[in-house]
Amino acid sequence: MIRPHAVIVTGVLALSWSAPPSAQTNGPGNPTWWAKYQYLAAHGPDACSGQAGVQVGPNVDVSNECGPQSETYITIDPTHPKTVAAGSNEIFRLPMRGYSSSDGGSSWSGVDLPLPPAKGNGIDFGSDPSLAFDTSGNVFYSYIVVYFGRGNGINGTAVGVARSSDGGRSYPQFTLFSEEGGSGHFNDKPMIAADTNAASRFRDNVYVAWDAATGGSTGGGVRFGRSVDHGATFTVVRVDDPRGQGRAIGAVPFVGPNGEVYVAWNDYAANTIAFNRSMDGGVTWDGPRVVALKRLPFDIAIPAEFSRGALVYPACDADRSTGAHRGRLYCSWMDLNANGNTDIFASDSDDGGTSWSAADPVTDQLAGVDRFNHWMAVDPITGEVNVSFYDTRNDTTGARFETDIYFTQSRGGGAPWLSPNVRVTDVSSNEHDCNGVFPCPAINYGNQQGDYAGLASFGGVSRPIWTDSRRQLDPSAGCRTRVAMEEVFTATIARKR
Repeated sequence: MIRPHAVIVTGVLALSWSAPPSAQTNGPGNPTWWAKYQYLAAHGPDACSGQAGVQVGPNVDVSNECGPQSETYITIDPTHPKTVAAGSNEIFRLPMRGYSSSDGGSSWSGVDLPLPPAKGNGIDFGSDPSLAFDTSGNVFYSYIVVYFGRGNGINGTAVGVARSSDGGRSYPQFTLFSEEGGSGHFNDKPMIAADTNAASRFRDNVYVAWDAATGGSTGGGVRFGRSVDHGATFTVVRVDDPRGQGRAIGAVPFVGPNGEVYVAWNDYAANTIAFNRSMDGGVTWDGPRVVALKRLPFDIAIPAEFSRGALVYPACDADRSTGAHRGRLYCSWMDLNANGNTDIFASDSDDGGTSWSAADPVTDQLAGVDRFNHWMAVDPITGEVNVSFYDTRNDTTGARFETDIYFTQSRGGGAPWLSPNVRVTDVSSNEHDCNGVFPCPAINYGNQQGDYAGLASFGGVSRPIWTDSRRQLDPSAGCRTRVAMEEVFTATIARKR
């Protein structure tokens, strides 16, 4: 029989069970918890609980339509988190495509975004989606409009912002600004953000940042549009150094917990991730600063992208939670690692972007794997830092053609990152060329995955969105193309319970 006896454990009198020395097997005389008790009595309980795992919900086809879509973005309504809006490029059609869900991403509807008339006898189309909700349930969708002549090249570009008050099911309001002719600069990659901080004096301001690609007398630089009337009008300023070379790409705006406005971009002339900030709602700006030096200037040809390069751009966000790291800024970007493969790195700042930590990889360190087209989202409720990205670790071709979406998370305000990274896709995609051979195990419409893929996080739930080729051999069902599908997919990622 096991009898209790008194022992002193770290100065406290306690009762313990004494196991007979002769007891060698599990049973009444040698309970399975005896070894655990002995360890705890000698060392005390371990304070480290590790990171809880996450679980990935079903992969859901968002677009579910004819023809290819790519370059994806997603946002969550902070006042009704089950309401989700998203967008993508259409490859064989002119307008942008919008998607909406009212049930947390389980089912989706689609809509075309407004497109202004073409110039003369030419055509125009939309590109580069980005979306953001404000605190009133409005969702804003930004994109560029590119005008073409018939055989005469580009006739001009403009930045457009459409507004929806029904969760993205329709977009009746459309504002066009920064209109440039064919000899002016090329407006490219507008990203959008809204101030959703309840106590901010700039609450519900809408911000757009983009690069004005060099060309013409007004070319070059990072531009910033500010709206104080719910997207009806935008005032445009420049946020990089006007005396510089103005070679920038991939500008992204983000908002701090007190209404601070930040913009980061890839300065491919200086080969840095650059940064600027405004403390007055985007009216005036400090001088540009540097987040990090990098090795890759602009883009890089990798097998998974085939006929286009994987673009170097920052994805950034701020901790707007009430947690210990409130106000911390985070930026991530793609660069080469020591093995010569593309990888995703991140840095953070606790002083409003004056200084930044050394760059660390956010991924599992695996040789011979490419990562690209990432996005970052900081959960405004939990403060968790989330990153999703395309990854070639599961490639079966031996050439790094096949991609999956992977996800990682930090719950400690930065590193360490969730390892192993979590696979989101349950089927790999292959966007490499098939050289006209059908049926084709891969798909290539020239645009591949596009330049980026989105991620949104709120209340412990993250929603990545990506371009997926698993349905490329589906019957065409009236589509004009022989292979019908290059779809937009998403999934829900949440903590294991």
